Amino acid sequence: MTFVQIIEYETSHADELEKAFDEWLTASEGKRTVLQELHTQDRDDPGHYVDIVEFPSYEKAMQNNDLPETQHIAARLRALCDGEPRFMNLEVAREEPARG
Repeated sequence: MTFVQIIEYETSHADELEKAFDEWLTASEGKRTVLQELHTQDRDDPGHYVDIVEFPSYEKAMQNNDLPETQHIAARLRALCDGEPRFMNLEVAREEPARG
């Protein structure tokens, strides 16, 4: 069953955050278990972001979380946030294919 993690946060250091994300992508290449990630920015509040990260399962999400590369970057990202990020861990209860 697919697992989705939502990470909601505020930052006034968007450029530094982008660089940190890029570093994580390079450092975790071939190790990370992320299926897909959407990095979104609020149109009405440009300092507000929501990341939507999809994993094949909760277990794979925890495996990804335990990577040293993820732990290292998570600490950097927290330091770049204005306040504590909010995490939501969601089991996908139903999934519908896109219809044209």
